[in-house]
Amino acid sequence: MYLSNVLTFSFAALSLAHPSIHAKNIHPREVIPYGAFSTPSSAYPATASHTPSPSRRLGSAIVKNHCNFPVYLWSVGTSVQPEQTLLPNDSYSEQFHQDPNTGGIAIKLSTDIDGLYTSAPQMIFAYNLSYFKARGDNGEKVWYDLSDVFGDPFDGYPVSLTPAEPSIHWANGVPPAGSQVRVISSSTDLVLSLC
Repeated sequence: MYLSNVLTFSFAALSLAHPSIHAKNIHPREVIPYGAFSTPSSAYPATASHTPSPSRRLGSAIVKNHCNFPVYLWSVGTSVQPEQTLLPNDSYSEQFHQDPNTGGIAIKLSTDIDGLYTSAPQMIFAYNLSYFKARGDNGEKVWYDLSDVFGDPFDGYPVSLTPAEPSIHWANGVPPAGSQVRVISSSTDLVLSLC
């Protein structure tokens, strides 16, 4: 397995807004009080201690399950939020947020119940809300990535993350070689469509 396919993020789960889910079958998991991943220091800009302007709208990370089977989801940072079950046609949404300790969040997805805890194949939709100033830039951006670890849970099913330039679309559910890191305005919603 290539190291670039195992790219994960050192992110935390302090939320500016509570995640919301539109699913029927939710059961809690115990919280893990430590970070679940490591980050190559060059992958993303350092996250400054910054609270986005209150007049600025923050976008959301959205997952839509178009598959004909359930998908299990965890929002992971320094701690792991309770497992969410997305039944067919359910969706999950959380507003972009950051943690002052580590910066970002990884939304981990598996087709196996308890997959996060059994090292089942997982898809990782990770984002980092960061503030940096460049000429002509408002400074509030979201760096994001899509990758798989321990295998490809959506092998054989299309997966896309929009908007993305260049596009992130895996026609057969398997990530291509190379980095999938992108950056976008913090006011933009990112939508991960499964199947």
